[in-house]
Amino acid sequence: MTDEEGLVLGVVTTKASTNEISNLEEVLDASDLPENIPLKADKGYQSKKNEELLKQRKLKNHILKKAKKNKPLTRWEKKFNKLVGKTRFKVERTFGGIKRWFFGGVARYRGIAKMHTQNLMEATSYNLYRSPGIIASNCKI
Repeated sequence: MTDEEGLVLGVVTTKASTNEISNLEEVLDASDLPENIPLKADKGYQSKKNEELLKQRKLKNHILKKAKKNKPLTRWEKKFNKLVGKTRFKVERTFGGIKRWFFGGVARYRGIAKMHTQNLMEATSYNLYRSPGIIASNCKI
């Protein structure tokens, strides 16, 4: 999970066979989010259960809309996805930066605990690498 600048707020490590749709609660528990902020996520997180979870936690649902079998996206849903996508790129940039700069995305260890430690170290390194640039770009001259 990242903030609006792309800094990592929380890390959850699961087996590769675990589906994203089932672990949104775990992801939300990994970070302390304030109420009434938009939660942006890819369409892999779209489900009724996750919609209810976001309502319970008082978070705005900005999860990308997903077409269903024999039911394509409406014009509004396509527009919504395009608008959310304009800010969601920062999350993807974070994953891309971790992969490029720290060779992330490669399992170097066996076991969830060791892999989680690797993911935490990559996230910490990314935050340290990006923080000075973010601070400098937000300074008023």
